Order: sequence, then C-alpha cells, then structure tokens
Amino acid sequence: MRHALITAGSKGLGKKVAEALLNHGYSLTINYKSDEEAVRQLKHDWRDNLQHIQFVKGDVTKKEDLVKLVKNAYERFGRIDVLILNAGPYVFERKKLVDYTDDEWDEMVSGNLTSAFHLFKCVIPYMRDQQYGRIITYGFQDAQNAPGWLYRSAFAAAKAGLVSLTKTISIEEAEHGITANMVCPGKITGDMKEASIQDAVEDKETPVGRSGTGEDIARTVMFLCAPESDMITGSVLEVTGGINVLHKYR
Repeated sequence: MRHALITAGSKGLGKKVAEALLNHGYSLTINYKSDEEAVRQLKHDWRDNLQHIQFVKGDVTKKEDLVKLVKNAYERFGRIDVLILNAGPYVFERKKLVDYTDDEWDEMVSGNLTSAFHLFKCVIPYMRDQQYGRIITYGFQDAQNAPGWLYRSAFAAAKAGLVSLTKTISIEEAEHGITANMVCPGKITGDMKEASIQDAVEDKETPVGRSGTGEDIARTVMFLCAPESDMITGSVLEVTGGINVLHKYR
C-alpha cells in the first residue's frame, strides 16, 4: 500500500485531496494545525479506514513540527510515496507590502516556502531509497512567471520562490524516480473547497461557466501521483477554468 503525507489535510481542498487518495488505496498521514472538531468528524466519516490513517497536529511554520510529522509518517507506515504541500498561510486582508507586519511576512515565507525546504530535506531520502516519489506543491495563477499580485505581496513572493524550488527538485531527483510538480488552484471558495464537480454552482466569472471545486484539484493531484505520470515533472498546472484571479483589483 502506497503512503501519502499531506499538510492541512483535515478540511478544505486538503480534505478533498485526502479523500481521493484514500479512495485510490493509499494510507494517509494527515497534518492539521488546530481544528480538532474537523479531525473528529473525519475519524467518524472514515471510521472504516482508520487503520490506514493517522492525524498529526503541527504548525508548518515550525521546523520541529515538520520533522516530527515526517518521522511519525515513516515510523507508522514504513514508506512515504507521496508528499502534498497543501498548507499555505495566507493574509486575507487586502493591504500593500508596506502595511505588512514583520510577523505576517515571516509567516508567509516560513509557511509557504521554508516549510517546503524542511519537508523536502526529510522526505526525499526516503523516496530515494524507494526509487519512487511524487511531490506536489501548490501555487497561484501565473506563479511560474513571478507576476506582481496586488495586496498579496508576501504570499506571491513565497510561492514564486516555491515554483523555482519545485522545478529544481524535479531535476535533481529525477534519477531517483521522483517527480515534483505544482498545482495552481483558481477561484475556489467556501463550501466549494470540499465539493464535488457535480455540486458546482453557476459562476459567470469563469469562462467555463461554473465554480471551481475541491474535486477539480483532487483529480489533478491524483493524475500527477500516478506511476504512469512520470514523464510529467517540473510542471506548473493551472486549474482555474480560465478566470483571471490575479488582476481582479487592478
């Protein structure tokens, strides 16, 4: 049984991705930060599969929590085949760079970029031993071109750095059967993060005419995780329905 480690996998997009992995026969280590109620609900909903799931509490901005997360995953399941960096701190308030506090900047960079460094350092040696691995990071629309994003300076800077790191890892680790790709969700908000495509609502802002859903991201992740997808590495895949979310306030 292949094993997947996913950060922030107890709710939102992470929950939908974790559900897809479980349905495809993976065992799971699911990281969560603080929402004990969400974890209790998942333990109830997935009670028939709990022997294949463990939940590990931790903050992705803290190195010691990330090291513990990987250690627990490997000790419990003896392998790590898939690493999904679903967690990504975000400042929802719209404000310019000069209005960010030092702590907000540090959280954005630590949670979205430095966390990847620590997780890669811990997980890749196991994947090398297996001669197999799938790494999925998350970005934002056009992140591969390092665009300016009004009111999202810290988050955008960290994710643009993560693009380069993801692409670099894809080259460095290809000889070990490890791929690394980035998925860039578009406008997926509220309940749609945990929704199926059949539950999507009409959205005239998107050229495809419907809202994005968690299933859209989960299907993309599962495609990239497949053993047969080994020719796809160092890629950035946008799942936006054609909407331009980057310049909506310009």
